[in-house]
Amino acid sequence: MLFFFLLVSSGPRTSIAVAQKIIPCKVGHDAAGFGYWMWPRGVTVKLYVVKNNFTADEIASLLAPVNNWNAVAGVTGSNVKFEYAGLTVDEMHCESCLTITRGAVFDHTRRHVTELKVYSAQSNQLMTWATIVVDKSLSNPKSLTNCIAHELGHNFGLLDCYECRKNSTVMNKLPALNESNNMAAPSECDVAQIQAAYLQLRVAIKPAPQLQLVVDEGEEPIDDDTPIVIRKPLL
Repeated sequence: MLFFFLLVSSGPRTSIAVAQKIIPCKVGHDAAGFGYWMWPRGVTVKLYVVKNNFTADEIASLLAPVNNWNAVAGVTGSNVKFEYAGLTVDEMHCESCLTITRGAVFDHTRRHVTELKVYSAQSNQLMTWATIVVDKSLSNPKSLTNCIAHELGHNFGLLDCYECRKNSTVMNKLPALNESNNMAAPSECDVAQIQAAYLQLRVAIKPAPQLQLVVDEGEEPIDDDTPIVIRKPLL
């Protein structure tokens, strides 16, 4: 049976520090928890940007955190790297494909500014393809970079950590729409948590969660990452 997952969010950090071993980090203080879906170990993810949705300068802002995540691929134990594959006219639903596009994400009730859609062909913790949807109102270059850095954190199983101290994790939130949180790259604690996530993945792959809907608690001033899991209709 196939499943379709929708994960909503936004957020993220700036300096990159490579951890050579798992360092002591406290979840909820300077480290995000983990438990969402992630790319299979060792894959090269082909990254596409939907044509005419972003300017050349905006595309450069989107790709900046990609290089930062690639730089720690070996240290995290994921060995997952992203390779820019160019422009596309629509979302790419292919194996190990990630698309960045624009869409209507933000509203005053949910306050999301980005959205991650994930599909698992094996109905387990491992991702087959994914799409990052960026709200049309998000235009600040640093905010674009921060949000993609944050969403890529979700690509490795990291959860939001809005209560974490400032500049401690890419999984923190933006202070406000089109403002930067100065997080463009994974922190040492982000690296450590992904190391732990992939070590756990060696033991067992989590089964797909059951259908559930979690009510948005409405963090201020912006963004929440409430997971919504939707069972794909049977053919």
